[in-house]
Amino acid sequence: MDKESFTAARVEGYKCEPGKSQTIFWDAKTPGLGLRVTPNGARSFIYESRLFGKTIRVTIGDARTYGLGKARTEASRLKTDIDDGKDPREVRAERHAAHAERQAESRRKDATFGDAWEAYLRDRKPRWSERHYKDHVQYADEGGKPKGRGDGVTMAGPLAPLRPLKLSELSGDRIALWLQSQTADRPTMAALSYRLLRAFIRWAADTTEYHNVIPADAYKARAVKDAVPRVKAKDGDVLQREQLPAWFDGVRKIGNPVIATYLQALLITGARREELAALKWTDVDFRWRSLAIADKVEDAGRVIPLTPYLASLLLVLKRLNETPPNVRQLAVIKAKGEEWEPSPWVFASKTAGDGKIAEPRLAHNAALTGAGLPHVSLHGLRRSFGTLSEWVEAPVGVVAQIMGHKPSAIAEKHYRRRPLDLLRLWHDRIEAWMLEQADVRFAKDHSEARLHVAK
Repeated sequence: MDKESFTAARVEGYKCEPGKSQTIFWDAKTPGLGLRVTPNGARSFIYESRLFGKTIRVTIGDARTYGLGKARTEASRLKTDIDDGKDPREVRAERHAAHAERQAESRRKDATFGDAWEAYLRDRKPRWSERHYKDHVQYADEGGKPKGRGDGVTMAGPLAPLRPLKLSELSGDRIALWLQSQTADRPTMAALSYRLLRAFIRWAADTTEYHNVIPADAYKARAVKDAVPRVKAKDGDVLQREQLPAWFDGVRKIGNPVIATYLQALLITGARREELAALKWTDVDFRWRSLAIADKVEDAGRVIPLTPYLASLLLVLKRLNETPPNVRQLAVIKAKGEEWEPSPWVFASKTAGDGKIAEPRLAHNAALTGAGLPHVSLHGLRRSFGTLSEWVEAPVGVVAQIMGHKPSAIAEKHYRRRPLDLLRLWHDRIEAWMLEQADVRFAKDHSEARLHVAK
């Protein structure tokens, strides 16, 4: 095709030849500059030349936004690059990469703690237990949401004040000031929050997106170490041997069998309250007398013995759970377009949003008051299991493995992983001793017969 000097009018008037997917017109004034026209009228400037014996064609831009003068200037620049042995496509790719890198660096420097924290949670969630993940969410929550139970709104977590800060602002001095502000009202939560923040900073240092953004060793600064609260073990908050009769009597009188069983299970197993609340019937093995606990330390969870007395209590709950509602209740359920089925949760609750027990503290506090006992928290029942186990001289490692404590000594870490039957030997002794001290009459032989039927 003959070349002719481009003008604005000519560029606008060129048409694609009939039957072709595109037609290219060439400028006589600027060598290599062309105009590509498609059947639908789209026009774009291109540049074509040869580099090392091969034809190179580069799109300059849309003719509607790229003026003719600007297109000729760009064509001259491309000719210079090619004359210098540079491939315009490679040059453009390098420019795009450099631009993307500058943008990424800008995002890195502008990234806030809140944004990076959410990325941290998404990355680590598959490797954490559900409870460990929820702790991270709760401790950085901004609060202000309606409470699930009762009036008012939720309180902001200790890490929430850090959310608006840029990562580059997380210096040692800034972390120390944050710790001091949180320690005044909640030292225990502040200490735990510091440990969560420290783990996050280590993760950020090993992550490409946030590498070297947070000041080096920010959490190791002397000011930070001095500001970390020294949390001591809580005095009291544990049941004494002589208090067991009153405690068992008060708890067993609780009208709700689910709560009564749950509280006794906390003391008998030493499990964490959230671990036990999350127990499902699929986690209970009556035949081999075991409970599969979703451990917050071990990703795979842990399996502990199901002691005879606790098994008898769970059998009662199982029977109640599998008993269908009466005709009137079934009619109400069907009117809602629902079908009745047994709850998957061992400690089920019809009022809780997720279907499992949520707040047993009120009933426990009432039982303590009725029994004339000092206050003992739900975590205190876990602490009581560890303390009372010493009366039967149970090995420390056995108790720790049942409770889900991480091994401390070298031998415990690498050489002591006791099988279930050995744990059961000691766990049964612990439970039997508790019942004996509490003067709880329990027919073990009758319970074993019931377990045999439940297999």
